[in-house]
Amino acid sequence: MQITRNQHPKSKPDQDSLGFGQYFTDHMFLMDYEKGKGWQNPRIVPYAPLPLDPASMVLHYGQEVFEGLKVYRTSSGKLNFFRAIDNIRRFNNSNERLSIPAVDENLFLDAMTQLVLTDKDWIPVLPDTSLYIRPFIIATDPFLGVRSSERYLFVIILSPVGAYYADGMSPTKILVEDEDVRAVRGGLGFAKTGANYAATIRAQERANLKGFTQILWLDAIERKYIEEVGTSNAFFVMGGTVITPPLSGSILPGITRDSCLAILRSWGVPVEERQISIEEIIDAADNGQLEEIFASGTAAVISPVGELTYRGRTLIIHGNTVGPTAQKLYDTLTGIQWGRLTDTFGWITEVK
Repeated sequence: MQITRNQHPKSKPDQDSLGFGQYFTDHMFLMDYEKGKGWQNPRIVPYAPLPLDPASMVLHYGQEVFEGLKVYRTSSGKLNFFRAIDNIRRFNNSNERLSIPAVDENLFLDAMTQLVLTDKDWIPVLPDTSLYIRPFIIATDPFLGVRSSERYLFVIILSPVGAYYADGMSPTKILVEDEDVRAVRGGLGFAKTGANYAATIRAQERANLKGFTQILWLDAIERKYIEEVGTSNAFFVMGGTVITPPLSGSILPGITRDSCLAILRSWGVPVEERQISIEEIIDAADNGQLEEIFASGTAAVISPVGELTYRGRTLIIHGNTVGPTAQKLYDTLTGIQWGRLTDTFGWITEVK
């Protein structure tokens, strides 16, 4: 792999005020695809704007996918990927749905490793900070017509990050969205592609203007079954059982979601993956069975919900405080990621 060093490195940001997705490191990984030749010319180059033909198909037909994962610096100085292979496999599942050629798993992992090592000085050292990795593929064929592109660009960029939400683990205020829909079965709901996220922006903006942190999506057909919280997977603790919607094709198969389920089962906590309606949530709150609501995702890890509003009625969840299940999952996941706890699941890959 060719590495071209940046001769004009940037000043690194203050680690106390990183936020999320605001700063980018000195280098990026690029690789090209051409029909009949496959993936070729893997390289690490200085971070810079991408040259794109105005007719590039991604700009007109949205053929693109992306992923998100993190590298964690432990107290001993080791660098940890968390479930990197699972992210790579999900990436290729998204590729298949968008008719984009798959990327070899070993090549992908090596590309991330070499890029992280090239910019390892950017990995923050303060507690609860990490290096976010954003791989993505875009269709670059200059052609106006609806078909699969014959050329693609695979890119990986890096961003040092702090907490996704400024308030960290503070409980969030959630509005149930009953007008817009995010995805339908048979569509793109399970793929990490920009179209899924573009479809959420209008509802998210409306909710933010009303003082809500996030929205809770309902299914697109009956408008009654829970799907996701914003762009995260949803969990409900009811009567001692943890319930989460099933992977039926319209929601993202979250890596953190899967990690939560594995951890909960290892603790012997009853877990159900099944449809759950908004009416069931309200009934459980009314009869005292609703104990916690939280969301899971790579960016925020665990986000407890303190208030849930549906058609003018607001439910206060766990006294608007962080519930014990959410807190224990957060502590366990971050403990494994930062090397504070032993990884008994085989999720950590050391970057070296």
